Amino acid sequence: MTLKPLEHKPIIKKRTRRFARFHSERFVRIKASWRKPRGIDSPMRRQYSGQRPMVSIGYGSDKATRHMLPCGFYKMRIHNVAQLDALLTENQKYAAEIAHGVSVRTRKVILAKAAEMGIKVLNSKSRMRLEEK
Repeated sequence: MTLKPLEHKPIIKKRTRRFARFHSERFVRIKASWRKPRGIDSPMRRQYSGQRPMVSIGYGSDKATRHMLPCGFYKMRIHNVAQLDALLTENQKYAAEIAHGVSVRTRKVILAKAAEMGIKVLNSKSRMRLEEK
């Protein structure tokens, strides 16, 4: 049985833009990953015209769909079987994501319990072997 989320507002990004680091196009040693310019004379920090745009709150996504996955669920990280009980009543809004440090043995127990409770697990195939050696 495939679990489907409740009907939700379509996810629309207000404005999508790649924010690059100041002078990353001029020097190879400066990578493009975003860093806030902090220089006292920086034209980008002072937001002169013709400079790159800086990260600001206006680029954020819609509050109704913020943190929503493309499948329509919100993700909740699970470390043990007991944490699945919190998702029991909200299984059409939240999906479980098994944490990285959880062992394979515990993953099997969590997956079995989630299937029994009708909870979608986003990373159900991660770290699971097809056949035991």
